[in-house]
Amino acid sequence: MRKFIADLHIHTVLSPCAADEMTPANIIGIAVLGGIDIIAITDHNACENVGAVIEAAKHTKITVIPGMEVETKEEIHVVVLFDTLEQLYDWENFIQPYRSDLLNDERKFGSQTIVNANGEVIGCKPDMLLNPLACPLCDVVAGVKKLGGICIASHIDRPAYSVVSQLGFIPEEIEFDAVEVSRRVNCSEALQLIPSIKGITVITASDAHTLADLITGPRTEFELKAPSVSEIRKALHQEGLRKVVL
Repeated sequence: MRKFIADLHIHTVLSPCAADEMTPANIIGIAVLGGIDIIAITDHNACENVGAVIEAAKHTKITVIPGMEVETKEEIHVVVLFDTLEQLYDWENFIQPYRSDLLNDERKFGSQTIVNANGEVIGCKPDMLLNPLACPLCDVVAGVKKLGGICIASHIDRPAYSVVSQLGFIPEEIEFDAVEVSRRVNCSEALQLIPSIKGITVITASDAHTLADLITGPRTEFELKAPSVSEIRKALHQEGLRKVVL
């Protein structure tokens, strides 16, 4: 087993609420300087920049995990992660019918920029990514699991856009692989603050929307055989000596 430092919740310029500085090269550069081994790119309801970040990391030792931060029908944020881009693109196809017809207003919400590995603009996504999908939480989790991915309940300590803020608790039938707390809460304190997470592994991440977020944000340490989603899944469920180190 080997220890890996991971930040599994990072936004790029594709997310309208992220800073223009969140380009592939900048994200990878900060990750290298910060000693991060694994990062996940998790833009809001979109994934067009994941491939560019993977390309930007090619000549480094950083593993980039394909992901997305999904907003469900209940306005709950869920980080979904996959081992391959192909799985992620299958997921994007799955959620396509659940998108609204609303278009993004850059003046109000910010641009949704698609870039290449060098940070050059190659397009903009027109859909309003900050709008929730018309897909309920139960179907999101089931759909991700069917494709071989993992589901992490985002920033459960926040007063909005979390499963706890929206539902008041975590339903037993929703099989999250983990829950994430923000930098405002220590992982060891989470169960005392939110009793309904009992039995679910707690992690933390930067939820970076700026480079400052990425530099100062919390990370999670894993003991894994390799830097992959399949290994992270085992750690989250404490299988085969893999684990989350608190």
